[in-house]
Amino acid sequence: MSASDTIYVDNNATTPLAPEVLSAMTACLTDCYGNPSSLHHVGAMAKQIVMDARSKVANLLGATPAEIVFTSSATESNHLAILGALGRDRSRQHVVTTVVEHPSTRLLLSRLISEGVTVTEIAVDGHGIPDLAALEAAITPHTALVSMMWANNETGAVLPVAEAAAIAAAHGVLFHTDAVQAVGRVPVDMRQVSADLLSLSGHKLHAAKGIGVLFMRKGCKLPSLLYGHQERGRRGGTENVAAIAGLGVAAELALKNLETDSAYVAALRHRLERGLLQQLPFASVNSGGTQRLANTSNIRFGEIDAEITLDRLDKAGICASSGSACTAGGTEPSHVLLSMGLSRTEALAAVRFSLSRYNTVLEVDRILKVLPDIVRPLAGMVAC
Repeated sequence: MSASDTIYVDNNATTPLAPEVLSAMTACLTDCYGNPSSLHHVGAMAKQIVMDARSKVANLLGATPAEIVFTSSATESNHLAILGALGRDRSRQHVVTTVVEHPSTRLLLSRLISEGVTVTEIAVDGHGIPDLAALEAAITPHTALVSMMWANNETGAVLPVAEAAAIAAAHGVLFHTDAVQAVGRVPVDMRQVSADLLSLSGHKLHAAKGIGVLFMRKGCKLPSLLYGHQERGRRGGTENVAAIAGLGVAAELALKNLETDSAYVAALRHRLERGLLQQLPFASVNSGGTQRLANTSNIRFGEIDAEITLDRLDKAGICASSGSACTAGGTEPSHVLLSMGLSRTEALAAVRFSLSRYNTVLEVDRILKVLPDIVRPLAGMVAC
């Protein structure tokens, strides 16, 4: 099946490159191959590209260019934030987080527990929203960091980051947010949110894989993980100039089109959910009763195993998922959905559709035509 015949609705896993991003990267790879640290004019050209991209990312976040640190991924950014916060003061080896964080955070914290770090995970309600009173109560004099994702990658639920950051600040504790799914999809203004650290990933906003950012608020100093003079000594290693250039263009496009893109994908999602719920009365939307990313719909089709549904959708040329791409491929239910109170069987029945500005009404209508015919016979088998 050719790419032109494929309907791709798995944008929370990764997004296709924007044409403008591809053009910028291609030009950079062919015409500006210098090392930004070199003093000759070819190196100066590369350095200017990095500087320009840094400014564009800063504009998207409501930050200053000096607060933008380029990394290889949001995973690296999350690790730099968490390990850096713990490395600042050996008397503060406690982290407060939530039960619904991304595996890149949860797996690191699990490893750190075995090394003596204390971690408190805050529970969530049936929509995936954490209890802020419990979060505040969990902070102690030994807390180094509070880390809470901005928006959940599986359900799209938007978490109360601004309020949580204010709580952490009032207690003199660093606050980090994994904003991978939020940046470019909801307004993110670090002038209005008191978070000290924020992670983002290029490939979630139509830039390339292999490029990420850690926002580090002015005055927030963390020990490095990778040593070198690059990124003001905060992250060593020769810059990935082409990917950085592409991320700059993607950030510029995201800022320019945020309002129109959000309205467009929200209309597509509404059409998709309304159509599926009308045709399949046993279907239900996870986190449907709270603020969500406009592009994300996590739907449970009774107790039908999502792997079967997704396999048949794939054969029909429709690419969706069952949740986090970092945990896909197994038979374990989503920790996010289990934390929200779903049973193991219910969690295994959830399918995630995540849209982008490149999806169309015709594609949504194609899903509405194909999916009910896949699910109805399976529902009958489960009932039997």
